[in-house]
Amino acid sequence: MRALTLAGPGGIDALRVDEMPPPEIARGDEVRVRVAAAAINRLDLMLTSGLPGVTLSYPHIVGTDAAGLVESVGADVTTFAPGDRVMVNPGISCGRCGACLAGHQPLCNRFEILGEHRAGTAAEFIVVPAANLARVPDGMSWAEAAAFSLATLTSWHMLVTRARVRAGETVLVWGAGGGVAQASIAIAHLAGAEVIAASGRDTKLEIARRLGAAHVVNHATQDLVAEVKRITRRRGADVVVDSVGEASWPLSLRCLARGGRLVTCGATTGPMVGIDIRKLFWHQWSLLGSTMGTHAEYAAVAELASRGALWPVVDRVVPLGESVEVYRRMAANEQAGKLVIQVAV
Repeated sequence: MRALTLAGPGGIDALRVDEMPPPEIARGDEVRVRVAAAAINRLDLMLTSGLPGVTLSYPHIVGTDAAGLVESVGADVTTFAPGDRVMVNPGISCGRCGACLAGHQPLCNRFEILGEHRAGTAAEFIVVPAANLARVPDGMSWAEAAAFSLATLTSWHMLVTRARVRAGETVLVWGAGGGVAQASIAIAHLAGAEVIAASGRDTKLEIARRLGAAHVVNHATQDLVAEVKRITRRRGADVVVDSVGEASWPLSLRCLARGGRLVTCGATTGPMVGIDIRKLFWHQWSLLGSTMGTHAEYAAVAELASRGALWPVVDRVVPLGESVEVYRRMAANEQAGKLVIQVAV
């Protein structure tokens, strides 16, 4: 099968389209999917240069999101049949440990993400557990379905489960061009929160407004902290969604209200941050880490998509042979939505 692979930790230039052996169903609960489209996330870009603690066997198939047609199912699968249109939750857990049995799959000690810890989605075929699939909503294109899962599930777990956002609260979301940020804006708005979106590009802030942001701030030309204080009448934001890391962390804390919650799922500008512990306990802040989401949460966001309440923004779709283009676009931070690879011709 044709697949987009990484030949080694050599950056974007190490990406190439190769012929790889197709995966086979090995367990009764698995499903083989003929991939129509795959999508990349910031993780995919970071992986090209190598990630600390992640050991890959090369060539490594990349890609962390996918949608396609069920081709075949394992003997124990009753929820899907060949020909079903499905999209994929890329977080794979063992299904047997205490965390999994309690419904907390991302806390599984064997938790893996497609494209990071195991073969990814930018290939003609993938095999995943049936529990990691959801039906593609009516009216959703293959590109949109491929763009939906990781970002929306991650954002739901961050805002709804971890930060417990409530109607009437103010939520500051960093970045308006990435999938997680865009999904966070939409989810916070859906929850009844007042959303402030921050980005360094006005074109991305226009998308944020369409997704439900009540206020937008260009942090390249405006004083973000001053604007957040003005909008909130000096209270600050009840919730800050920050996956940027080192570059944004000090400003995120300055924007946070007393009793506020900062939730993070990434560190795209670096992982090392500092904090004055006196401010942490005096302001009674909560600092929350978040990774992916549970099977129940995936079912919840898929249901909302089926009602048209959550929908991804697609920036660009390219054929498999031109995949490097979307990696370079992400590296330049030019995307205003999800970047998708068309796998099926």
